[in-house]
Amino acid sequence: MTAALSAHELIARHRSTLDQALEAIRTRAYWSPHPEHPKAYGENGSLDAAAGKAAFDALLGSRLDLGQPGTDDWVGGETSPYGVDLGVTYPHADLDVLLPAMKAGQRAWRDAGAEQRAVVCLEILKRISDRTHEFAHAVMHTSGQAFMMAFQAGGPHAQDRGLEAVAYAYVEQVRTPDNAEWTKPQGKRDPLAMNKQFTPVPRGIALMIGCNTFPTWNGYPGLFASLATGNAVLVKPHPRAVLPLALTVQVAREVLAEAGFDPNLIALAAERPGEGIAKTLALRPEIRIIDYTGSTEFGDWLEANARQAQVYTEKAGVNTVVVHSTSDYKGMLSNLAFSLSLYSGQMCTTPQNLLVPRDGISTDQGPKSYDEVVADLAKSVDGLLGDDARANALLGAIVNPDVKARLEAAAGLGEVALASREITNPDFPGAVVRTPVIVKLDGAKPDDEAAYMSECFGPVSFAVAVDSAADAVELLRRTVREKGAMTVGAYTTDAEVERDVQEACLEEAAQLSLNLTGGVYVNQTAAFSDFHGSGGNPAASAALCDGAFVANRFRVVEVRRDA
Repeated sequence: MTAALSAHELIARHRSTLDQALEAIRTRAYWSPHPEHPKAYGENGSLDAAAGKAAFDALLGSRLDLGQPGTDDWVGGETSPYGVDLGVTYPHADLDVLLPAMKAGQRAWRDAGAEQRAVVCLEILKRISDRTHEFAHAVMHTSGQAFMMAFQAGGPHAQDRGLEAVAYAYVEQVRTPDNAEWTKPQGKRDPLAMNKQFTPVPRGIALMIGCNTFPTWNGYPGLFASLATGNAVLVKPHPRAVLPLALTVQVAREVLAEAGFDPNLIALAAERPGEGIAKTLALRPEIRIIDYTGSTEFGDWLEANARQAQVYTEKAGVNTVVVHSTSDYKGMLSNLAFSLSLYSGQMCTTPQNLLVPRDGISTDQGPKSYDEVVADLAKSVDGLLGDDARANALLGAIVNPDVKARLEAAAGLGEVALASREITNPDFPGAVVRTPVIVKLDGAKPDDEAAYMSECFGPVSFAVAVDSAADAVELLRRTVREKGAMTVGAYTTDAEVERDVQEACLEEAAQLSLNLTGGVYVNQTAAFSDFHGSGGNPAASAALCDGAFVANRFRVVEVRRDA
């Protein structure tokens, strides 16, 4: 293929960004090349707010032709959680045609080397970044996130995670030199001398199975980790959230072609309603890597059955917060209220179980009983969401009927400390918007345990009364070990309790946030600095991102010759 973008040009354009990303993952300091503020866009080829909205509107009712081989049908059917029928159709693939076509370009992509693959990936991310406003509307109307969250989490934060994966992939590939001269002394005889060549070799075709709630944020790490390590990538979106990933594939195919590579190194696998092609794809012998975000049930199935592939899963867990004591009671309540409310709790990192001693806690405002803590938290949530406009901006929309059903059923599990209420969105009357519910449960009652030891994804939290701090730590430990956790939080002014919580999280491999009372929340993580998941408990088999997330996507093959 003739390259419109030379390797030299791409390296000159993006090497400094790659170097900054490498430094950021080394120091874990704050850094991002992708602006978080909507007003930062509109220059140097990027779309401003009006142009991005117009670009999104132009997609509605259209056919998104990606130029893929093996297209045998056109499929669609996405309806926005805000009540808008998107009407976009996508290519449906004949896998027996598409998969061989995807393999055809891997040799040239492998031979390009780690640096060239990295800068091609960075060019893809730059073009996606330029269209952040357009992508934000696509994420909003497939996930139900409110616009500002869709803009940030679906745009710059997702792009940061993609770049982070590229940086880790580059580090692992260049750890071994391309060539080595090897000489072994033999005493009086001539030394043994060899030339050795080392090549990172991709595993094969990677399958990225997208999720409904965070299609780009959760999808980009695996997608870019596989692409940067030389693998072709087949993107299988969630049927309710195809558009953001279809646009991603479109951009990536354009850049690959312009850089002189086969655009079929990345392709889309959209499905007919009810087709359920993920299982079929996962067992294809051509699929050698799988990235999956979603339900524990299907994640467990992939890990047990897709034996030919390296499987990376982010499933689900029961996220827990230990509330023992605090020196900033108001700050604690405000921080927890925001964490419970953001995106209607539809995040794999949202706290579910709040473990509170039944004898109460000590605070800077004096002792607070269990009932007072729970009532005050309910008031804090009510105060945060009391204004409907602010509530809509924080809550977004309920993403699917299953979340709504769980929310409604939760009220029957125990005493309701905070009832969920319906909110109308004046801009989108079809949106289902609900405030969180908080239910009081007793950690000593077996009937209650069935509720709090099960994941209840959505705006549902349980205030679980426990006998002591030691009981809270033991319940935390058991929850993480048996059910997994993406996040753990704790509030305590007691050094011994802090040590016990920390030790439990170290032993059970759970990411811990201590005494958050400001503008950082337990359910948010920053690329280049925070690890999302650990890969060490049942909630996920991988961390976003670390060396283990990328290193097994390729193998190093050696060719040696006598010198």
